[in-house]
Amino acid sequence: MVGIIMGSQSDLKVMEAAAEVLKVLEVPYELTVVSAHRTPERMFDYAKSAKKRGLKVIIAGAGGAAHLPGMVASETTLPVIGVPILSSNSIDGWDSILSILQMPSGIPVATVALNGAQNAGLLAAKIIGSSDQALSNRLEAYQVALEQKVLSTVEELKKTHPNHYDPS
Repeated sequence: MVGIIMGSQSDLKVMEAAAEVLKVLEVPYELTVVSAHRTPERMFDYAKSAKKRGLKVIIAGAGGAAHLPGMVASETTLPVIGVPILSSNSIDGWDSILSILQMPSGIPVATVALNGAQNAGLLAAKIIGSSDQALSNRLEAYQVALEQKVLSTVEELKKTHPNHYDPS
């Protein structure tokens, strides 16, 4: 249901966070390398065939010039979520962020934070979950678990530090 692509194997460490959250939420995905600059024909074919292959959302991670998300978005009607990646040749990540964020009118790419692949996976799940009640229920349980994690941290801190805040 979700395609996860990246410009090179060096992006895998970041992009696996999207795969991990999709696994937790039981969302089928595929993951591969599709370089906009080194394998442009592969990129075009991937984007053009994605819908026919059953994908609903594409997550595209790229560093440096970061053309992959925008170029893929130009070849499909599926939602594309761009993950800017801080790469070895990057200018503090801003080159990647701006390359993905500043898309021209008519070719939208949703953009998450630098190295924010986990949020990209969650956003993809929320897009699909808007028309899939079972997935929506799993997303709700995921959010409740996040809340419980924070509240348990609050209780742990109370054991060693004063806290007079009472929300009731």
